Amino acid sequence: MGDRLNGKVVLITGASKGIGQGLAVGLASQGAVVGVNYKTDHQGAAATVHRVEEVGSQAEAFQADIGSKQEFERLVETVYQRFNRLDILINNAARTRFGPLSQVTEEDFNDVVDTILRGPFFGSVAAADKMKESGGGSIINISSIAVRQIIPFHSSYTMAKGGLESLTRQLALELAPAVRVNCVAPAATSNERNWTYDPDFDLKWASVTPSKRVGRVQDYVGPCVFLASDESEFVTGQILTVDGGWTLQGYTPDMSGFDFSKDRQRD
Repeated sequence: MGDRLNGKVVLITGASKGIGQGLAVGLASQGAVVGVNYKTDHQGAAATVHRVEEVGSQAEAFQADIGSKQEFERLVETVYQRFNRLDILINNAARTRFGPLSQVTEEDFNDVVDTILRGPFFGSVAAADKMKESGGGSIINISSIAVRQIIPFHSSYTMAKGGLESLTRQLALELAPAVRVNCVAPAATSNERNWTYDPDFDLKWASVTPSKRVGRVQDYVGPCVFLASDESEFVTGQILTVDGGWTLQGYTPDMSGFDFSKDRQRD
């Protein structure tokens, strides 16, 4: 286990699976104590806690719907009271609800915007207040390459992620110098959710990416460890794209056959 984040407490939203789970384990491997947030997937959150403990650190699961201002603020307070400090917040939780424009309902729209943008606004403000009590901290927002190059079927998702990047810069300005705020924008990533859209998801996205592969969860750990650590103490308000060069050209594979029918049913 490394020591770049020794003594630091991190809260990661949506950490029961996917990128969030990978970041929890990755930051824990550098000594961080991890608050594992989940909305409904208690089993996944428990698995994340177990994986963190396997690398020699401490973690605890905390349930909250971070799309709610009140629940996100309660989450921050609970984590702070449990560990007596909060140094790092990673706004990772997201909803997708992909599909054609004409099929986006008001419920879809609100779910996506609340989870990706509304909640992180209020949660970040609450977390920053706690960070200042310990001398400062770092907020890391997880965006998407979809903001750089528009991708079909991603309308409300792209809009919300674009807002999250603007929020990153606004918070960075207003919370300086005590709290740094940065953003990581991942590529199309190999995971179970994307395989349900298309079993050939990895192959199709690899074919349009200069690095000739899709993103892997581990690709985002190093950048987030850097932004969470004191090594980046003079870095704030930045959007770091981690995409294997995809945005250099921005070719999108044919997504007309992708099955987005289960997107509204996800936990």
